[in-house]
Amino acid sequence: MEIDGEEAPRIHRLDESVVNRIAAGEVIQRPVSAIKELVENSLDASSTSINVVVKDGGLKLIQVSDDGHGIRYEDLPILCERHTTSKLSTFEDLHSIKSMGFRGEALASMTYVSHVTVTTITPAQLHGYRASYRDGVMEHQPKPCAAVKGTQIMIENLFYNMTARKKTLQNSGDDYPKIVDLLSRFAIHHINVSFSCRKHGAPRADVHSVASSSKIDAIRSVYGVSVAQNLIAIEASDDDLSSSVFEMHGLISDSNYIARKITMVLFINDRLVECGALKRAVEIVYSATLPKASKPFIYMSIVLPSEHVDVNVHPTKREVSLLNQEVIIEKIQAVVESKLRNSNDERTFQEQTVDPSPFSPMTASQASPNVPATSASGSKVPKVPHKIVRTNSQDPAGRLHAYMQVKSPVHVQRNNALASVSDRSLVRQRRNPRETADLTSVQQLLDDVNHRCHSGLLDIVKHCTYIGMADDVYALLQHNTHLYLANVVNLSKELMYQQVLRRFAHFNAIQLSDPAPLLDLIILALKEEDLNADGDGNDDFKKKIAEMNTNLLKEKSELLDEYFCIHVDAEGNLGRLPIILDQYTPEMDRVPEFVLCLGNDVEWDDEKTCFQTIAAALGNFYAMHPPLLPNPAGEGLQFYKRKSSSNSGEPDTTTFGDSSEMGDDIEHELLSEAESAWAQREWTIQYILFPSMKLFFNPPTSLATNGTFVQVASLEKLFKIFERC
Repeated sequence: MEIDGEEAPRIHRLDESVVNRIAAGEVIQRPVSAIKELVENSLDASSTSINVVVKDGGLKLIQVSDDGHGIRYEDLPILCERHTTSKLSTFEDLHSIKSMGFRGEALASMTYVSHVTVTTITPAQLHGYRASYRDGVMEHQPKPCAAVKGTQIMIENLFYNMTARKKTLQNSGDDYPKIVDLLSRFAIHHINVSFSCRKHGAPRADVHSVASSSKIDAIRSVYGVSVAQNLIAIEASDDDLSSSVFEMHGLISDSNYIARKITMVLFINDRLVECGALKRAVEIVYSATLPKASKPFIYMSIVLPSEHVDVNVHPTKREVSLLNQEVIIEKIQAVVESKLRNSNDERTFQEQTVDPSPFSPMTASQASPNVPATSASGSKVPKVPHKIVRTNSQDPAGRLHAYMQVKSPVHVQRNNALASVSDRSLVRQRRNPRETADLTSVQQLLDDVNHRCHSGLLDIVKHCTYIGMADDVYALLQHNTHLYLANVVNLSKELMYQQVLRRFAHFNAIQLSDPAPLLDLIILALKEEDLNADGDGNDDFKKKIAEMNTNLLKEKSELLDEYFCIHVDAEGNLGRLPIILDQYTPEMDRVPEFVLCLGNDVEWDDEKTCFQTIAAALGNFYAMHPPLLPNPAGEGLQFYKRKSSSNSGEPDTTTFGDSSEMGDDIEHELLSEAESAWAQREWTIQYILFPSMKLFFNPPTSLATNGTFVQVASLEKLFKIFERC
């Protein structure tokens, strides 16, 4: 047959490599698709721990490690061939399949678009084996190697041979948030498995969940306290064979939960899937019932008979087809609507309690919310006093200073009226004028802060009473009937980091009276680091480093000025710094260290990492470190002792037993400066740091384990000890 004088094109078979690469492009659409397949394989292997490491959004590196049963040595040669699987043998098995994988396409597809390396060991083996694969074929015999229990699969240079796909993904932004979201969803459903996900080279994981006893605990650790505390349980089921057979258990947000977008986590027969029809049905209910909370958080787990689910309807297994889907959705929608209407009738609001005035002390009945117990005769039983604690932070007797004698009369000259103002009224002036994040990367960092929040520490921070400084670093705090030591440096560093993100691009400024040359500051910081340098042998090297960092910061001056209010002029002078907490100015002696940190530690190539590292550098600079001058209140007083001129070349034998001798031997001007600096720091900690923490701080989970908070006393335990005396 001819058309317009031309022959019809001939049909021919495609080369097998072309077919496989086309299929790979459907199965592995982006890095998150590969990770989903690998994590599901790990779950099929009965793993209890799954760790994911990602580099450049998954394009450079994906590494998934588990502690499952591993892969047999005999199976390694065909591991990455298409349609090789241990999940089924016949097509009929597909009707009762319970495993996550079944087609044997995922690993094969990865080998056609990346370089795959598998390291595995089974319980019966004495050592592991490592093999690499390309285009579905094992490149060499498996090599014996040391290995830990389970399997590690490493995917390198994803889409290296698909230029258009790779450029599209690079231009569309980092895939890492999608990967974090995926692991978060798995973590709240598979509560008996621990998950972690981090960027390659990052010191801490962005997802870190451990095996927990309940879904609520898992959601709290992954999505944060603000989500977990506003969830209500929901259940639906049907066993009518003529209509539908299913069971649904889940958690949905109540009327107190407000968010910018809907989050729906759906598992059907333990498969993470999407169902647009169910999502729209639930959204309709929320919009009609709770208009202000119409962007809910939803977690649902639906269990159906295996023969009622068709899992083979999507290349990435992202969707499934259900028997009687419309009936199931209708029943779930009705249950959600009923639950929300009941929750709307019981909406709760947070109540703000006002500390009692020191001039109007509370009565005994007001001090305790519990009604006094009565005996059988009707007489009141005396209250046990071990629960009565001092909680009025305005009462001077509640502070450590009332029990200490201050040797030095030198104090910071502050308005006495400030000290008598309550913490809350004082901090009202320091509220953030505008807490917005204009960039998605900053919003993601803020979301990370919220997700990492530790509910127990949050309660301590918001309801503690400041007592005083125990030493140069630790402050004493009282919370309920417990006494804590809190590391002020760690707390202030994290608070400043969070405030930088909240005030991103909306800072007020500290103007330096004399602009400071970056070159001189960096050289000074390098010399301070090199404490053992006796001569000038390294000066040229230090100068070159300083020049390189100065040029770098000059190149990035526009970004630093626009987003962080750090002004560097064309000559390389530092002229302006941001205000992170109002009424607080950082110690300017630490400016050289801060400038060097900006030059050395900031990663400028990735937007999110860049903002995160700059915020961390600012947080460290603005943290309330001990002053550089030693504390004169303790052993540091010896630092201010003059060297004796009469005993030249001999050790100074002057003692401090005689006050007149001490007065003659002390550098009074330097001592006065140190006393002023330390008193200024303690005032700032008491009246600025802790009140600001009550308003703004979300303590991360890491602070609960790294020694930042240490419980030193419990009133109940002390009462039991004294009771036995």
